[in-house]
Amino acid sequence: MPKQKTHSGVKKRFSLTATGKVKYARPGKGHFLTAKNKSRKRKLRKGSYINGKNTQNIKTLLAK
Repeated sequence: MPKQKTHSGVKKRFSLTATGKVKYARPGKGHFLTAKNKSRKRKLRKGSYINGKNTQNIKTLLAK
């Protein structure tokens, strides 16, 4: 059976930590930043982790 290729869209958006968690950048920081208040933009700076069944799906697409 051939190896599974890495999904290029997922490769750009998600990364795995050393403990196996899936990390991603929060969406909404691209444009229209003048309409968003300071605290909202500050919260968007921090990344977040995916949990539950979605973690398995992302890891499969990352071929890990």
